[in-house]
Amino acid sequence: MHRGKRQRGIPGRGTKRAMEFTLTGNSLKTFARSITGLARIGNELVVQASPSELALHTLNASRSAYQLITFKPDFFDVYTVTDGQVKCSVLLKDVCSVLRTPITNIDHLDVQLPDPDASRLQWVLECYNGIRKTYRINCNVDPDIQQLSLDKERYPSNFIVRPRDLNRLLANFQSSLQEITIIATERNSLPSDAANEIGGKAVELRSYLDPAKESDSSLHTQLWIDPLEEFVQYTHNGDPVDVTFGVKELKAFLSFCEGCEVDIHLYFEKAGEPILMTPRCGVDDGATANFDATLVLATMLSSQLHEGNASEPPAAAATMQGQAERGSSGAQQDRNKATGSENPSNHTRIWSELSDGQAVQLEVVEVLMEGRFQRKGTQILVKIGKFKGLATFKSHMLHLPEELGRQIWMKTMEGCFHRGILVTG
Repeated sequence: MHRGKRQRGIPGRGTKRAMEFTLTGNSLKTFARSITGLARIGNELVVQASPSELALHTLNASRSAYQLITFKPDFFDVYTVTDGQVKCSVLLKDVCSVLRTPITNIDHLDVQLPDPDASRLQWVLECYNGIRKTYRINCNVDPDIQQLSLDKERYPSNFIVRPRDLNRLLANFQSSLQEITIIATERNSLPSDAANEIGGKAVELRSYLDPAKESDSSLHTQLWIDPLEEFVQYTHNGDPVDVTFGVKELKAFLSFCEGCEVDIHLYFEKAGEPILMTPRCGVDDGATANFDATLVLATMLSSQLHEGNASEPPAAAATMQGQAERGSSGAQQDRNKATGSENPSNHTRIWSELSDGQAVQLEVVEVLMEGRFQRKGTQILVKIGKFKGLATFKSHMLHLPEELGRQIWMKTMEGCFHRGILVTG
């Protein structure tokens, strides 16, 4: 049995209960935020209480997302467990209805399970205006508990990002996007001079659209990111890897971390292996925190790295000009290096393309770099250089006079402009 920081005038205090805990102030806000986040993942809340911690679990209907939030006894004002371990499950929509009362109006929340076999979990809200609200929610005392044991240390790739920065990056994607792909590469694969002068884009965020559902109005977005600029910490060694997973669950956990004012830590290995997310509470990584959370998401089995070499962004102007000045032999060597997944630049670069863009002819003024790759059985030529002409993207027309067409990433088939972007800066 554990008793917390202070006692309050809760009715029935003298009665022995299987489980009881009381929350006030910031702890109540964090608990309510946790319930909201769990409700965005699954429908059922599984409660496991032991003398050492309170654990809240949920699993979505498709069994592709699992979230666990744990609270230590000192998180609560009062925390009591009398029967070793107590477990039950309730519907999250019922718990959310209890917490519809604004948190700022609640003095404290008391949750009680009278005995291990009780059919109802009692929630009591004591409001500042003197009103007491009591809710008795039906519960299942023999829930199906999913236990996931994942070692964070086994994940070779991980990064820490501030919630506001990740929100800013995700704002570039359509709000209707359901899956997103993260591609990680090594930063040190850049040529040393380019890496030192202008940095490299070691991470790519890419919208994933189901080919079977893709329409003419689908918007594809790719972001190439320099981890030094956008992330608190970034670790990846070896060959490029990618994971594709649900955006809805990511945003739910992101909102939870942002509300708790903690960074978010993402761990992943490769396509088909789960991605793991946890809050990063500071230098000690949660060693002194009295709560913790874990979100585990299934990822798509198929890797997006083999959908052509689409993670290759346009090279920066300074790099291309330097290659042209170094002569033909040096330029050829640099072209081979530049076909990697890095994007040397001093800021995050974004490329969005409309699917099935109309193909038109462009006049090639000068080609500084080119290469070929295979995508969905089609040979595609990448040219970087100077172009001029008229390119049409659906209802949008893009005029490319020579002086403005200095950096254009052009993918052509049989000499026609297929899809591309005018890269500025």
